[in-house]
Amino acid sequence: MIQRVSHGSVWVLDMDRAKAFYTDKLGFELRNDLNVGGFRWLTVGPVGQPDFELILMPVGASPMMDKATAEQLASLVAKGVLGPGVLATADCRRTYEELKARGVEFRSPPEERPYGVEAMMKDDSGNWFSLTERRPFKA
Repeated sequence: MIQRVSHGSVWVLDMDRAKAFYTDKLGFELRNDLNVGGFRWLTVGPVGQPDFELILMPVGASPMMDKATAEQLASLVAKGVLGPGVLATADCRRTYEELKARGVEFRSPPEERPYGVEAMMKDDSGNWFSLTERRPFKA
């Protein structure tokens, strides 16, 4: 039986730039940066969530991806059309201000939504994330 999700991945255009963005700007912890048989295994994770790692996966690193597919994927990432997930926060407006001051680019400021408060941000490669302060669900 599957017990939990331990890793997720996000396609990045430059691993060193992504590492700096996720650690310096978002404040994530560096979990791994090592060479595994010629492959760079680079993971980060939110402080306070030690059981989850986000893999910063370079476009084209998969042996199952041909050159044409890697080029298409790189174009989609850079274009900003991929949204790999939601980043949870207890206070969206405060976190928005903190991240904006660190140079994080936002597509939209915090706005009220039926599920809470949400702002849309981009990473250094072009991936967008929802930064969300969730409200408790009421049936």
